[in-house]
Amino acid sequence: MSNIQRIAPCLWFDDQAEAAVAFYTGMFKNSKTIQIARYGEAGKEIHHRRPGSVMTIAFELDGQPFTALNGGPVFKFNEAISLQIFCDTQQEIDHYWEKLSAGGDPKAQQCGWLKDKFGVSWQVVPRKLPELVKDPNSPQSQRAMNAMLRMKKLKIDELERAYKGGVAHSDEAGLLKKLPG
Repeated sequence: MSNIQRIAPCLWFDDQAEAAVAFYTGMFKNSKTIQIARYGEAGKEIHHRRPGSVMTIAFELDGQPFTALNGGPVFKFNEAISLQIFCDTQQEIDHYWEKLSAGGDPKAQQCGWLKDKFGVSWQVVPRKLPELVKDPNSPQSQRAMNAMLRMKKLKIDELERAYKGGVAHSDEAGLLKKLPG
C-alpha cells in the first residue's frame, strides 16, 4: 500500500527544480523535501541530462504534496494554471506576496495574482474572498469585485470596506475612484 497522494501537481522546470524547491519550502511552514530522484545513463539519448543530475524532487508545501521535474526547456509556465494560497490575515498576504513576487514579473501582478522568479503563477488571496464576491446580483459583492479588480496585492480591509459600501483607498492600477453603491 502506497502513501503517495493520489493527485499532486508536478511542476516542470528547465533545470531549476532544486532552487525552486528550496525557495518554496523555505517560506511555507510544515514544508519539506521528501525524496530526490536522479538521472542515470538509461535514456540519456532522450533526456540529454548528465547522469547524477536531479530529475525529480518530491516535496510538500504546508503538507500539500508536489513534484518538481527538471525536464528541460520544452515547456514554460503560464497563467493557465496557478497555485492558490488562502490567507486568514493581511500579515499572511503580505508575507507570501513579498516572498513570492521577489524577482518575479511585476507586470503579471493583478487581483492577487503574481508570477514568481521561476515563472510559476500564484494567487495570494484572503480566505474570505469567495464569500465577498459570490453573488453577481448583490451590490455588496459587485463593490468588492470592483475593488479587487483594481488591486495588485489584495487588501482585506479595503475589500471589506468596499463590500460594506465604503470607498476602497487602493488605487494601484490608477483607476479607482468612488465605488458604485
